[in-house]
Amino acid sequence: MEADFTIAIIGSGPAGLSAAGHCASLGIRHILLEAQDHLADTIYKYQKGKHVMAEPAILGLRSPVSFAAGSRESILGQWNDEVVKLGVQVQHNAQVVSITGAKGLFQIELASSEIVSAAHVVLAIGLQGNLRTLGVPGEHLPGIQYQLDNPEEYREETILVVGAGDAAIENALALAQASNRVILLNRNEEFTRCKDGNLTAIQAAERSQLVSCRFSTQVDHIEAVQQSMGDTDMNKTMMVSHVDLSRRQAGKRSKPRLSVVLNTPSGEERVECHRVIARLGATPPRKLVESFGVRFTSTEATALPELSTTYESSVPGLYVIGALGGYPLIKQAMNQGYEVVETIMGRAVESADEPLLRQKFAEILKQFPDLGGVSGVLDLVARSVPLFEGLTALQLRDVMLDSELRLLRSGTEIFKRNDYSNSFFSIVSGTVKILGDTQANDILLEHGQFFGEMGLISGRRRSATAVAGLDCMLVETPRRAMLKLLATVDAVRRNLDLVALRRAVRKYVAGNVTEADLSAMVASASIKQYKTGEALFNEGDVADGLYLIRRGSVMVSHVLGGREVVMSYVSAGNYVGEMALMMNAPRSATVRAAVPTEAILLDPKQFMEILARNTGMRHQLNAQYNQRVQANQAVADDAQSGNLISFLLKQGVGEATDVLLIDESLCVRCDHCERACASTHDGFSRLDREAGPTFANLHVPTSCRHCEHPHCMKDCPPDAIHRSPNGEVYISDACIGCGNCEKNCPYDVIQMAPLSAQKKSSGGAGLLAWLLFGIGQSPGSDHGVDHSDKTSQKKAVKCDMCKDLKAGPACVRACPTGAALRVSPENFLQYAGTKR
Repeated sequence: MEADFTIAIIGSGPAGLSAAGHCASLGIRHILLEAQDHLADTIYKYQKGKHVMAEPAILGLRSPVSFAAGSRESILGQWNDEVVKLGVQVQHNAQVVSITGAKGLFQIELASSEIVSAAHVVLAIGLQGNLRTLGVPGEHLPGIQYQLDNPEEYREETILVVGAGDAAIENALALAQASNRVILLNRNEEFTRCKDGNLTAIQAAERSQLVSCRFSTQVDHIEAVQQSMGDTDMNKTMMVSHVDLSRRQAGKRSKPRLSVVLNTPSGEERVECHRVIARLGATPPRKLVESFGVRFTSTEATALPELSTTYESSVPGLYVIGALGGYPLIKQAMNQGYEVVETIMGRAVESADEPLLRQKFAEILKQFPDLGGVSGVLDLVARSVPLFEGLTALQLRDVMLDSELRLLRSGTEIFKRNDYSNSFFSIVSGTVKILGDTQANDILLEHGQFFGEMGLISGRRRSATAVAGLDCMLVETPRRAMLKLLATVDAVRRNLDLVALRRAVRKYVAGNVTEADLSAMVASASIKQYKTGEALFNEGDVADGLYLIRRGSVMVSHVLGGREVVMSYVSAGNYVGEMALMMNAPRSATVRAAVPTEAILLDPKQFMEILARNTGMRHQLNAQYNQRVQANQAVADDAQSGNLISFLLKQGVGEATDVLLIDESLCVRCDHCERACASTHDGFSRLDREAGPTFANLHVPTSCRHCEHPHCMKDCPPDAIHRSPNGEVYISDACIGCGNCEKNCPYDVIQMAPLSAQKKSSGGAGLLAWLLFGIGQSPGSDHGVDHSDKTSQKKAVKCDMCKDLKAGPACVRACPTGAALRVSPENFLQYAGTKR
């Protein structure tokens, strides 16, 4: 029996339209089955007037159906015209309920009971029918919506948009332009999943205060606030035209106002708004697709269908393209529509990204010609790196487009201990040695393993030096690309967490235990997140385990004389809670997160059982226990040092990596520190000695703290703010003077300096001559910066710890009395002890 059609395409989105258009242009017997009465339902449901981008810009378009950036309306109109012009055979209102048969003769059953037969099937159905919801109490209250059709329908409202992808950003921008107050909630620290164009747009909107972006924030629950018809509070915020009021007043006043409780880095917060629009993406219609016989890569909710590099599923002859296959970008989907038809017709077709990957792999292919090209390199990476097992072949191509494949000679340093680099590395072949404190503590990693995850997770300095071994080939993945991967592929995140957890427990707590004991300890462990100020445990609590600080930092406090005194500060890579376990007693102190913190909680019973039979581990914890008892007693004897630590933490140094402090008992107010800073930095001082808080004799001047996760970096359009390998956060010449960093810094340490007023640096020799011999003009005494100048072009300036000077920060070197000093958070307790 011959099939009715050579190719049946299900779904008329960009991928399906392109495939059908190519079939029509080649004269192939085809049918395009669309469940709706219109084409491209996903784009049809885009917000009215939405500007549709044509990304990735580096890819060309392969399709007889045209596409260029433009409005939703213009693109839909053009596609409708071209479908008619090309002669595409479309059947609307054709909802597919089952697919049976095999390659050569598939039977496609429609909801109308009609049967359509085809030799090959192309599934391009998208995801929009399976939108994710908030998953919190109140998620379906009136005023909560998961789609936005027309932003012009809403005026003068306070609207919370939840999400960090393209849809959320575009909705937020459109609503803000329609005179609404918009708050965009991102559960992560930055935008990692959106197009570059949308990233630039939302950064500009935040900079102009058109949209308020809230990071590391999630909805906890939502309540309805009932209003009476006489309530005028709502009307105070509803300054709309008579036409708008007449169109909406009947429904507007009867709708409940929403009270949204948020979990933020600073604790719980309640925000009142008119509506919440959650754009959280969608999940594949898995049950339906699996009924067709298609297998998925895993049981994860976000897993994708198993696909070959030619988009063929686990069912021979049935192909999956577009968003269902993990490619939501229109240009990518349309290219796939063209390529899948070429493949079905038996023509060899090169993927649109093939030239880009070939160029990226040029060095590898030159040295290893036997790999046979791009596909050979990708196969090697896929076989060699288990972490990427959860990726489809197409996702792996995307990862490699963002990454670098590096061949390293034996002995090459990949990164050094205390570096602030944050790339993630996967070993394709050869070995890598992680150097310990002694040679006996060196760790040898082999092909298939990964490293660099601690810097990615904690944001702190590299904890060890990594050196390439023989035949070393690495995949180096940038931080942003890795965060995107972790956010979109659950299997990758889960696998990385398991290995990272095991390594952290081994390194910081269980260095001497057997692999079996380590596995048992890790199996019973859990990962916990805490907001700023939230208690991990309280004084008097029953000991519930050992807490290994994986990210962030905590402060340890104890009630002395009826008041809570901070005893110590503990940063990522250390642990707390061992004292109660060792003593089999209630908690003797309260531990709170100094900044947003993540901790690994080790089960107390499992931990104590392993500790009882491991002498080395017991000695290690006993030593730590004794040190803390002595330190706590010292603070108890002189609570001033505890007050000092508390003061420093309140100034934000819990997220700092380097802080400038001034001992007021030694400072003679000579201003050498400021003048040295000005001399070193083009005549403009990045230090304000007088500004800032003081506790007893300790002064915290206005100077950069070089935070673990710098606030200033999060919203820099030209990407001008960087962290050097030694940890200094600095601003490059790419700065455009937008002022975002100045606004985002919570410590007021960034200034906007007029470029026209800056003078060239007099250099280190001029500073030295003035300090030693009094020769010449005092540095910084005539830098002439006029802060009132509103016309000159400005550039952001901040302390960079004199990163280009081998001798170190000029402010510290110029201080004649030793009053100025740099202190890392890890040394706060030691420093506090010297001030008793």
